[in-house]
Amino acid sequence: MDNETITARQIGYTYMINSSTFAKRYKDTLSDFETWEQKGHASEWILLPQNAGKEHGIDETSLQGELYTIVHNKESHGRKGAIVAVDKGTNPSDVLRVLMQLPADKREMVGSITMDLSDCMRAIAREAFPKATVIRDCFHVVKRGGEGCEEIRLRLKREAVKKVNRQKAEFRKYLKGLAAQRKAYRERMRAKYGKKWKKSKRGKKPKRLNARFEPPRLVNGETLVEALTRCRKQLSMSREKWSLVQEKRAKILFERYPKLEEAYNLINSLRAVFRNKKLTRETAKEKLEEWYEKVAACSLREIKSVRDTIKFYEDEILNYFIERQTNASAESLNSKIKCFRAQVKGVRDIPFFMYRLATVLG
Repeated sequence: MDNETITARQIGYTYMINSSTFAKRYKDTLSDFETWEQKGHASEWILLPQNAGKEHGIDETSLQGELYTIVHNKESHGRKGAIVAVDKGTNPSDVLRVLMQLPADKREMVGSITMDLSDCMRAIAREAFPKATVIRDCFHVVKRGGEGCEEIRLRLKREAVKKVNRQKAEFRKYLKGLAAQRKAYRERMRAKYGKKWKKSKRGKKPKRLNARFEPPRLVNGETLVEALTRCRKQLSMSREKWSLVQEKRAKILFERYPKLEEAYNLINSLRAVFRNKKLTRETAKEKLEEWYEKVAACSLREIKSVRDTIKFYEDEILNYFIERQTNASAESLNSKIKCFRAQVKGVRDIPFFMYRLATVLG
């Protein structure tokens, strides 16, 4: 248990022992949790100075509904020695109170630090690691572009839903009018013929008044709202990854909404900049300038908002093209922590969970 993210329940199932008893014995006797020097503040933060290195990553994860900021050493590749510090919250002042306890030579040794587009993480890195080159993760940049497409898709979906609701209202109004006509007809017939009049059973059967509204369907059998709902994932993918069904759906939607296709193509061209392995920092800057010009020529405010975000972080985004460093190691470490959290069916004892993290990944 000191080397792998496994639980007492798994060991108990393997060796046919009582897992609850084993978990209690491990915590109280077999492990050194009771004498752990960081036990007193483990629910708030832990610090492992020996794991500091030259390349760091910073990200946040969730435990019991609270966000925890995690600084890790990328050279450990998500194994033992990866975690440098874990601090409750994302407030720069609180996180810096912990990181500034690292020796000055350890903090100045850090040459690069990767992160997402968070301003809090940037403030932490600037103060704690003054000599580190800040690298904004390229995947988060492209993800921000995908959010621009998502905003357009949601706007179009809202308009489609409003249109369907109007059609439903008109359909209900038509049924009410039809019911009123039938009622008036029956009253006229009864007034004219009295009890001798009976409803004719011949001719075309009248339409049922409780008939359900059926929205019009597209060529692929989906309604417009369904198509706009189901294209969410594929708009964040490149065209070559689409299936035949997705291609058919996209063709229908792009013919109906040219602006959606324009936004998707612009984000695809941004993705192509980061996929080009031949670009240097200088040539990548030129490619981004060309992309800015394409965005300026369009009338999509959502994509222009993406452009403004990229311009704001441009220098730190371009640092990616120096050594192609990403924050994938932080996402992988977060995934391991979340899987471990899921195995223990949620975190009840935060200090002991932090001890396990420090033992296995620290």
